[in-house]
Order: sequence, then C-alpha cells, then structure tokens
Amino acid sequence: MLRGTLSPSPTLWARLRYRRPVNAGNSLGPVGTLVRFFALLLCGIFFGLPLVWLILAPTKTDVQLIQNFPLSLGSLSKIGEDWQHLLSFDDGVIIQWSINSVLYALATLVLALAVSLPAGYALATSRPWGRGLILSLTLVAMLLPISALVLPLFLEMNVVQLVNTPWSVILPMAFFPFGVYLAFIYYAVSLPKDLLSAARIDGANEWQLFWYVGLPLSRPLLGLLVFLNFTATWNNYFLPFVMLQDTSVYNLPVGLQALMLSTPALHPTTSTNIPIHKAELALAGVLMVLPVAIIFLFSQRFVTSGALTGSIRE
Repeated sequence: MLRGTLSPSPTLWARLRYRRPVNAGNSLGPVGTLVRFFALLLCGIFFGLPLVWLILAPTKTDVQLIQNFPLSLGSLSKIGEDWQHLLSFDDGVIIQWSINSVLYALATLVLALAVSLPAGYALATSRPWGRGLILSLTLVAMLLPISALVLPLFLEMNVVQLVNTPWSVILPMAFFPFGVYLAFIYYAVSLPKDLLSAARIDGANEWQLFWYVGLPLSRPLLGLLVFLNFTATWNNYFLPFVMLQDTSVYNLPVGLQALMLSTPALHPTTSTNIPIHKAELALAGVLMVLPVAIIFLFSQRFVTSGALTGSIRE
C-alpha cells in the first residue's frame, strides 16, 4: 500500500521522461548561432536578390536597367505599359500560354493524385503479390531523369497520334512514381492500424477505408504532393518543347522561350517590329513565378509537415 502511494504518477513519469534538456535550443553556443545566422543570411541574399531584381525590373526602362542601381524602383505605371506590350505579341498569345499552363498543371495534378494516393495506400495496408518488385520499380523510375525518357515518350505518343496535343504533356507528367512511394511511406508509418481494424469490424470495405479514413488523415501528404506535382508540371520545359509544335498549345516556359527568340531585346540581330524589351521579358518572368509562389504560400504548412513524413513512428 505504501509502495503504491509513493510511486510516481503517469503524468510525473511523462514529464520526467520528456523534460527538455537545459540549453537544448542553444546547443551550438553563441559562436555557432552567429555562424548559422550569417550562413542563412548569405543563402537568403544569394537566392533572393535575383527574385527582387525580377520584381523591380518591369518598373524601369531598358536605359534605367543598365544605368540605375539594380535594386532601384522605377515607375509603377511602367508595369501597365509593359503588359500592353506583351499583349501586342502575336495577338496576345501569352494569355493562351498561361491558360494552357494552368490546364496542363491542373489536369496532371488530378490524374497524378488519383493514381498515386490509392496506389500508395494499397501498398501500405496490404501485401499484394509482387509488392517488393513494384516498390523497387518505383524507386528505379524515381531515379530516371525526365530528359532520358523524352524520346521514348515521344515515340509512344506518336504511335497513338497524341503528339502536338495537350495529352502528350499531361499523360507523361501524370506518371508520378515519387508520389506513389511517398504515399506508401506515409500510410505505412502514420496510419493507425487499430483504426483500420475497427472500421473493418464495422463492415467497411477497402475503398471505404481509403475514402473515409486514409484520405482525411493524409492532409500533410496531400499538400506536399500538390506542391511538388504542380511545380514540376508548371516549370516543365523540355517535354512540352519536344511534344508541342503548334504555338497555340505551348505552355508558358516554351512560350517564353519563343518570345525571347523572336524579339530583339535579347537577340539584337533579330529583325522584327514587335515592341518587346527587357522589362517586358522580366514581367513575363514574374508571371511565370507568381503561381508557384501562391501555391507555396497556401501549402507551406502542409509542405513542411509532409516533408517530415516517416521521421516519427506512432
């Protein structure tokens, strides 16, 4: 009786076990903290200055871009003029390129999630025949660069007569082996097995388990996959460059390359009457970066938590 009275409570044991060590957050010391601060500051300056210049460049003329301080601010009204000049290129085809990029990215994202999430869930919650082989092939596919697969993909799309169509970009980019493997790791580590067992006892089938249990619990994974797949499709240049020949089906990266090649702003030997200058090209670059930045701002919490998938086992 006395022994039971003197034994520490579970709450006390938890506090003793998980008590934070003294100075745990400052284990590097003052010098280490200072070095870390300056290292992060240098990285921020190195990667942030080009982005700041890109944002400020549309406010200046070509002469101001050369003579003025690189990070100086010009006239905000100049942005409207630059946009009108961009719209004058090929009857405003940059609008069509932007719409194409959005459609390609969204269609690819829907198909990639519709395949990778159920596939990762099935591999994590069951043991189908050949699961080890499937995971090994998934890892091999992750290691292959997309540039090495462009030629066989082009030949495949040519056989089914999909070259120069949106599907020649959407279908290859919807093949998302990294998403399958990441979903497998997430569901294998983070999905409560007791919850699945209880749902099976209540009569739920595997599809209902995935839809009502697995999918609602995978918000961090979903946010990370959305950001990675959308960014990869939006910034993809080489695959659309090979697959698409008609200007009207270009995405923004290929379209901006065509814009730069057909204007004397960066190629003085080009003979054309198109009023495109360096500031307009910078504004087009901002248009290219802006959607990715917006997606990251809305999904950064899920990206951070999803990046830690598999680091902690329940």
